[in-house]
Amino acid sequence: MEGIYLYGIIDTAEEKSLGIAGITAYGEVYPVRNITEAGQDSKISNGVYTIPHQDISAVVSDSQFADYTTLRKDETARYLLRHQQVIEKIMDTHTIIPMRLGTFANNNEEIKEILTKGYRTIKNIFEGIKESREIDVVATWSDLNSVLKEIAEEEEIKEFKQMLLNKKEGVTVDDQMKIGIMVKNHLNQKREKYVIEIQTSLSKVSEGIKVHELMDDRMIINTAFLISKDKQKDFDRKVEKLNTEFAEKLNFRCVGPLPPYSFYTLEIKKMQFEEIDWARRKLDLNDISTKEEIKKARQAKAFLFHPDKNPNTPGIEKEFDEVTRAYNVLWEYCQKDFCSFKEDEFKKNAILVRVRG
Repeated sequence: MEGIYLYGIIDTAEEKSLGIAGITAYGEVYPVRNITEAGQDSKISNGVYTIPHQDISAVVSDSQFADYTTLRKDETARYLLRHQQVIEKIMDTHTIIPMRLGTFANNNEEIKEILTKGYRTIKNIFEGIKESREIDVVATWSDLNSVLKEIAEEEEIKEFKQMLLNKKEGVTVDDQMKIGIMVKNHLNQKREKYVIEIQTSLSKVSEGIKVHELMDDRMIINTAFLISKDKQKDFDRKVEKLNTEFAEKLNFRCVGPLPPYSFYTLEIKKMQFEEIDWARRKLDLNDISTKEEIKKARQAKAFLFHPDKNPNTPGIEKEFDEVTRAYNVLWEYCQKDFCSFKEDEFKKNAILVRVRG
């Protein structure tokens, strides 16, 4: 079944082909083609184009529907790379808010509905990221083995090792694990010292910071910084200064400039009426309720079904969890101070546009 694949939102309302090949579900990933090569108005196969609404546009291409969560890791990585290539190509000429990988709409009308529902959120993001870009900074130990040897020579660890050697019963597996934990803690302390210095320095010329997961023990820092365009050179100089200062200890790598993936990636959620109606009934709410009423209903139900108050009641934990889930469903759905849970009103609010950052 064919749908429309979304890459992101740009701050222009012109309907046009962008002359870039798009993502293909379960097929070959086409290389990026230069806009001038394809021609500004040409519609290439699987090509990227815009669908405007007011003063913004969705960047899209026609594609077969696919559930990207079911793909193998290598397939997901391939599509993620293509998704990002398209976004970063468009970034050359437009400010773009990225869309989450694997976002589809059924047709043009649904794209328009997404833009309408998310218009205020999207405009607020554009105000926040105007002339800004993301830079990802990764620092790793230059020689982890040397660092570990250095830690092994610290007095606390040397004394502990000596104590173990003096034990009549010999060194146990638990003893070895304790040494490993001590070394790990000392390594983390050293890492944290560098992290504070690096983040403090780079934050001075950044508008935002997002800390990402460390992939292994060699990695010191894996952090995204939101940089204003006019601060780019200042940021680069600070990274170079850090690289010089820690030349014998750390290696630095910067990726970017990038769209603000870590700070403002849009997600589209299509709500189901059955789920909303179930949640409303679970909390005993009327067809029209305020956010305050939703909150109070949840508190009352949570008090009634709390496992600590009903330790011997079978299934009470499940009931308590369902109350929490119902509350989360309704709280996400209710975007204003009050909302209607009637089916005809629900259809007007079935699509949610939210920011993952």
